[in-house]
Parts: sequence; structure tokens; C-alpha cells
Amino acid sequence: MSQSLPDLVDIEAPIFTVTVAARLAGMHPQTLRTYDRMGLVVPKRTKGLGRRYSPRDIKKLRLIQHLSQEEGVNLNGIKRIIELSDQLDVAAARIAQLTELLQVLTMDEHVARVFTAGMEGDVRPGRGLSRPAALPAA
Repeated sequence: MSQSLPDLVDIEAPIFTVTVAARLAGMHPQTLRTYDRMGLVVPKRTKGLGRRYSPRDIKKLRLIQHLSQEEGVNLNGIKRIIELSDQLDVAAARIAQLTELLQVLTMDEHVARVFTAGMEGDVRPGRGLSRPAALPAA
């Protein structure tokens, strides 16, 4: 069985039933239901309240399987690892957004800097400004 799913499918698309997701993750369907109750992997629900797992959920299930069976991590530890991983993903996405914004702002020569920092850490008004609004007079 291949360890990766095709890139042709939206990674967030809830398309796999419990039975199929369990088979793809190498688990028993009841294990997936338990993980859902614990909040480890919470699938989307159909109108009839059936569980539908996304490729991202399958990846997370495989991670849980690896951590528990290969690394010996208990379920509370796995839950914490997943929480921290999710926080890291959010932070990385925010860093990417801010980096893109910074590139746009530094490429535009018409944008005045609010302040500049000297080599010794001193803060001075930026280009074209007499005093930054955020800094009080010295």
C-alpha cells in the first residue's frame, strides 16, 4: 500500500467513510471512532451525521499510528503533539503572510518608513518623516 495519496484530491475534502479511512490508515474503524470522541482526529459530518475523513485526516491517523506503535507515545502525548503541530502550522502560515507583506512594502519606494534602527540599536525617524507617530519625543 502506498504511503501517500494522489495530489489530485483536495487535501481537505471529506471523502472517505470510516471503513475506508480505517483501511487507509491501517486501523480498525472503532479506533477512528474513539479518536473522534477524544478529539484527536475529528472528521466532517454528512447531513445524516456519518463521518467523512479527508486526506489530511488520513495523514494524521497515520501519524498517530506511528507515534503510538513505533515511538511508544501514549494518546495524551499524541494529542499534545498534534496540538503543537497545528499551532506550528498556523504560525508558519502567518509568517508566510507577513513575509509576503514585508516584501511588498519594501519593494514600494513610495512607502515611507515609520522608523529605522541604527547599528547600536537606536531608533530614528524614517525617510521623509520628522518624527514617527508611535515614538514620543526624546
